[in-house]
Amino acid sequence: MVVTRMVRAGGILKLAAIIFAFLLAAYLAFQLLEVNMDFKLGNVIAVTPVRHKCGLSKACPDGHFAFKMASGAASVVGPKICLEDKLIMSGVKNNVGRGINIALVNGIKVTFYVTCVLSLSIHKKMSPAGKTGEINKTDSFDMWAGNVAPLIQFLKGIPEGTITMMASFDDPSTKLNDEARKLIADLGSTTINNLGFRDNWIFVGGKGIKTKSPFEQHIKNSADTNKYDGWPEVLEMEGCVPQRTN
Repeated sequence: MVVTRMVRAGGILKLAAIIFAFLLAAYLAFQLLEVNMDFKLGNVIAVTPVRHKCGLSKACPDGHFAFKMASGAASVVGPKICLEDKLIMSGVKNNVGRGINIALVNGIKVTFYVTCVLSLSIHKKMSPAGKTGEINKTDSFDMWAGNVAPLIQFLKGIPEGTITMMASFDDPSTKLNDEARKLIADLGSTTINNLGFRDNWIFVGGKGIKTKSPFEQHIKNSADTNKYDGWPEVLEMEGCVPQRTN
């Protein structure tokens, strides 16, 4: 009788041990599966990052053009201007030079929007030739050893409603005179009159603008703050420009 009870007790203990082992194995398997799924999901996210046009930090709204630009770095690396994921000016394209680099863009709408929700208005009197968003012309003007006259002629010939994108390289100001500075100020610049020797400067404005542009950055050449020997650090700017709707 006692032996029978001991056998039964032993069987119950074995059954309990088997059930416990099964539950433990199921728990560990579930945990391992969960960790593995998280790992695979993490890998998917890591290898498929979202990329926006011109490398912007976030996508532009529908009906807007994305742009990103940078000034030159000292006298070594030229400026870069990107519009709608297309690099339109750079040292690689061999269409930049010392001084002020300018790209003219056709047919942009009457209002600008930038990431920090600044805006300005352009009153378009006539449309420049070409399609909306088309690059009409790019050029560079040497403001150290060149002549300011070609720059003045270029600025006077910009059609109403044209967006102007400008970036400095090396020295953008030595040959600038009052007439050239006023023509650039009329495009919406607020810092052109303070632009000095080897300053860095980037700017987006427009012919016919009635307010000042929020798309402008300027850093002075100063021995106390320069990143390079004789030049300040590179400036970068990005934003979204609405397409013309008419």
